[in-house]
Amino acid sequence: MKVGEDYALERTPLEARRPMWEVFLIRFGTVATLSQLILGASLGFGMTTRDAVLATIIGCVLLEIVSFLIGVAGCREGLSTSVLTRWTGFGRFGSSLIGFIIAISCIGWFGIQNSVFAEGIVQALGGSVNLQVMMVITGLAVTLLVVYGYKTISWTANIAVPGFLIAMAFATYKMLTDYNLGDLINMAPPGAIMPFGVAVTMVAGGFMVGAIITPDMSRFNRNIKDVFWMTFLSLFLGELIVNTLGVLMAHAVGSPDVVSIMLTLGGWLSASLVIFATIKINDMNLYGASLGTSNFLDTAFGMKMSRATITLVIGVLGTLGSVLGILDRFVGFLTLLGVALPPVGGIIIVDYFILKRSREALDVSRAQNKLPDSVENINPIAIVSWICAFLVGYFIQWGIPAFNSLFTAAVLYWVGNVIFALAAKK
Repeated sequence: MKVGEDYALERTPLEARRPMWEVFLIRFGTVATLSQLILGASLGFGMTTRDAVLATIIGCVLLEIVSFLIGVAGCREGLSTSVLTRWTGFGRFGSSLIGFIIAISCIGWFGIQNSVFAEGIVQALGGSVNLQVMMVITGLAVTLLVVYGYKTISWTANIAVPGFLIAMAFATYKMLTDYNLGDLINMAPPGAIMPFGVAVTMVAGGFMVGAIITPDMSRFNRNIKDVFWMTFLSLFLGELIVNTLGVLMAHAVGSPDVVSIMLTLGGWLSASLVIFATIKINDMNLYGASLGTSNFLDTAFGMKMSRATITLVIGVLGTLGSVLGILDRFVGFLTLLGVALPPVGGIIIVDYFILKRSREALDVSRAQNKLPDSVENINPIAIVSWICAFLVGYFIQWGIPAFNSLFTAAVLYWVGNVIFALAAKK
């Protein structure tokens, strides 16, 4: 296996699997970030501490169920999400479409997060550096890291995650020294009241795409137990603790502006470390995009292009988009794509764990460490279920849209297959 290829279009062999703590640290780095702290501060600005923590717990439970189940499938088969969908409902061409959506979504968010990353650094440095120049530096730096794949992503996590934790610990110490914890917990929110349902939706929906692409990382886990601890600890340590601290800090400073909060409580060094941790979610954005693009090119055009080459191309395009400000106009479109991905999780779970349509072929080929010899071209039931669920998630805003669409896809796909099986017997 060439450096950086990371078994993009094949099974990750057992000898390439990594210790649980190593995979966990990468996953933890995608939630212990500036964007997660922004979410926590937003909740704290509009909610009491108790309500914000409860909303976070509910959101985490929902995310853990989805992450664990899909993660188990990825671990057992050693396949990324986009490749796994070939044998979990979507077929070759359906999988191609899924890979394309994952790629576009992750490239777009890579560019947008790169803008946030660069703006945070410029703000922390007092505006002494040109923003566009910083965007080029940060975008290309992350691209070069991801070119080399899992190993450099892991190495980056070993630096960024401890740095983030140190910064948060110092800011928390300063907060607890200057403010009374009981007052912070019991005080009314400093901003406009946020409805509880909206808060749960923000927590669960905000990381839903991350939950769906869990196999991109869980394929490096050694067993199902490791998948559980990797997903559980990253969510409940990352989401719950970071969100809670963000809530308390927003109460203390009276602002949802995280950079201002960190400058007030931790100084420029803490602010810089928190901003630097954004690199962890952005390298996973680009990594997911490279895997999705690899699958799309392979299934749609039969092109087995190097994952490293793909990463370099899409990284440069994402960086260019952030520099030109083009991607800021596509936030609504990217949010739309985010609604399209949860139904994929529902179909994968039903197909792999309940219907088991391709499990025999997967089991036989797994024993030989290769992909199944055959794959259906397309599964109309999956496509129809996916489209209907997407429409439900987009138009019905009651509850949590991401979970509405996921649950709808699961039910429709199961019912559709049961009806088809009964009709075939007649």
